[in-house]
Amino acid sequence: MRVGLGTGSTVAYLLPALAERGLTLRCVATSQATEREASRLGLAVEPFDQLDCLDIAIDGADQVTPDHWLIKGGGGAHVREKIVAAAARRFVVIVSANKLVAALAPPVPVELLSFGLQSTLEALSPCQPRAGAPPSPDGGVIADYLGPTEDPATVAARLDATPGVVGHGLFEPALVSDVIVGDRP
Repeated sequence: MRVGLGTGSTVAYLLPALAERGLTLRCVATSQATEREASRLGLAVEPFDQLDCLDIAIDGADQVTPDHWLIKGGGGAHVREKIVAAAARRFVVIVSANKLVAALAPPVPVELLSFGLQSTLEALSPCQPRAGAPPSPDGGVIADYLGPTEDPATVAARLDATPGVVGHGLFEPALVSDVIVGDRP
């Protein structure tokens, strides 16, 4: 199988479980940290360009609504995570019960170009760079959109339409195949 591996605390539990099974997998990692750990555990990690599509992508989320809107990106890799999710036949989200929410709430992570950063931040107001955050895996500025999120489709469209936005952490339900909820926080 060709497997997309997300980033963050959920994947920290997933990687050893995959490695223990001894399956023949070709993996793509959404961050250098995931790539290093997967390789250390003996999982075959390849550049994404060497795989035409993925059978499955597995990742966590920061928030999940009943209709499967997600906010992802606490770790700043949400653009890569979305690319991998979109390239997979199935995108499986694994979360603890405390990640389930009735409605999404800010912040929504965004990756911004450094060129024209102040102009982009003003266009997205209220939005601010994440204090002390390293650049994204691709060198972008990680910021948080702090405005209303009651209508995630409208917010996603606004973020997508703003010049300087590389990507955002709102994942639409159409991307999500399954949500698996654990009972431990």
